[in-house]
Amino acid sequence: MSFSYRREEPDDRRPIFKLTEAAFKDMPYSGGDEPDLIDRLRKDGNLALSLVIEASEGIVGHIAFSPVTISDGTRGWYGLGPVSVWPELHGKGIGSALINRGITEMRMQGAKGIVLLGSPEYYSRFGFKSDPKLQYPGPPAEYFQYLALSSSVPTGVVSYAPAFG
Repeated sequence: MSFSYRREEPDDRRPIFKLTEAAFKDMPYSGGDEPDLIDRLRKDGNLALSLVIEASEGIVGHIAFSPVTISDGTRGWYGLGPVSVWPELHGKGIGSALINRGITEMRMQGAKGIVLLGSPEYYSRFGFKSDPKLQYPGPPAEYFQYLALSSSVPTGVVSYAPAFG
């Protein structure tokens, strides 16, 4: 499959909404509000990076990054997610390609690190890991992971952008 990356454009809002809706429709851990979450992040000015992957049939994947705060005052860290791929295209490397490209672009933007909630088995391949020094209360600790893009790892509690509720 041939594809290209680009940043979200204004006309992409509806296709991204539909893609995200389909991607999370049957996911057991989903609350169903991921499409609205992206819209809220966009509205609040907290969509630090919104990247799409396009193939001949249009947008086939999307990834979002938003700023997070850390209780120790560290700045320059971002949350990854949601990541969406059309369900019929799972297993074709689109999600992995988006994550790798997103990490690269965040590094180029000067990000110090990235956090996420997700499967340790999946995200470890990108260098994400958990550490009790960096926490997100609620879900099991091993699902909250980070990737340091600079040499220092903060210590404290992470809070996502207000759109996450």
